[in-house]
Amino acid sequence: MKVITLGEIMLRLAPEGYYRFVQAISYGATYGGGEANVAVSLAGFGIDAAFVTKLPKHEIGQGAVNKLREFGVDTSLIVRGGDRVGIYYLEKGASQRPSKVIYDRAHSAIAEAAESDFDWNKIFNGVDWFHFTGITPALSENAAAICMAACKAAKSKGVKISCDLNYRVNLWTREKAGEVMSKLMEYVDLCIANEEDAADVFGIKASGSDVTTGKIDPDGYKEVAAAIIKRFGTKQVAITLRESITANDNNWGAMLNIDNNYYFSKKYAVHIVDRVGGGDSFGAGLIYATLNKMSPQDSIEFAVAASCLKHTIEGDFNLVSADEVKKLAAGNASGRVQR
Repeated sequence: MKVITLGEIMLRLAPEGYYRFVQAISYGATYGGGEANVAVSLAGFGIDAAFVTKLPKHEIGQGAVNKLREFGVDTSLIVRGGDRVGIYYLEKGASQRPSKVIYDRAHSAIAEAAESDFDWNKIFNGVDWFHFTGITPALSENAAAICMAACKAAKSKGVKISCDLNYRVNLWTREKAGEVMSKLMEYVDLCIANEEDAADVFGIKASGSDVTTGKIDPDGYKEVAAAIIKRFGTKQVAITLRESITANDNNWGAMLNIDNNYYFSKKYAVHIVDRVGGGDSFGAGLIYATLNKMSPQDSIEFAVAASCLKHTIEGDFNLVSADEVKKLAAGNASGRVQR
């Protein structure tokens, strides 16, 4: 089984611990980004995962390539060129103070890439699955065109396509997101969203829920999934359900709609070490479960357990094995020392 993901990998700079930006005298540096995070997760599960992007030839670009290779991701399809690697700054929240992200990614290599940089017919040879997020087409008109070309090529070769809506208000307007993503959704088999994405991108809102207070009504998200399927013909919709108690403590679960049947995972009380990449780890878990032909209920349980574990790991990447996820999904949630 082989999976291709397309997107931007960025340099992540974060103050030590819970320091605020204005306190920081040093920043820890690592790499991350939506689709790169999915590729790392899948590689850790034993899937042949390749990440497609464009990165500069200089040492910062090579550092990103090296980090992906370190965790088993195929980097042979990465195009080299352009001038810069995107950066994001992360300030971790605590208690009632939320986390904060500042982007410095304009004019990155992938944002300025051309459609001609990627030979999708060649890239998708022997591939089973293609994954992208709503972040990538938001980067530029060129990036949106690249996503469309990739979706068309994948569909022509019978490759399954998943998309995490991942709306980012700092990258584009709701109107532009709705326009672009509606066209891409025509090719998508599995749509992944959180409690806000469907509303922000498509104006599809969950009744009875209020994300600012952490109130989640599962029946409202049944309506959201059904509306997405009706509008776009998507075969599956998965929605993560996050109940935010504080920046450090969340309740975490998800719902999967397949053939108008709804499957809800168990709910986890998560004490958060690092929540960045939580949605990406969920998507990777669902892709893995689907490729391995798990039942719908087992699939949503695996995906949520994978994401639950990611919240306990520093950095963007979910560095866990499939066996660790399966143990948690099966009920081994005590956190006792393994000897």
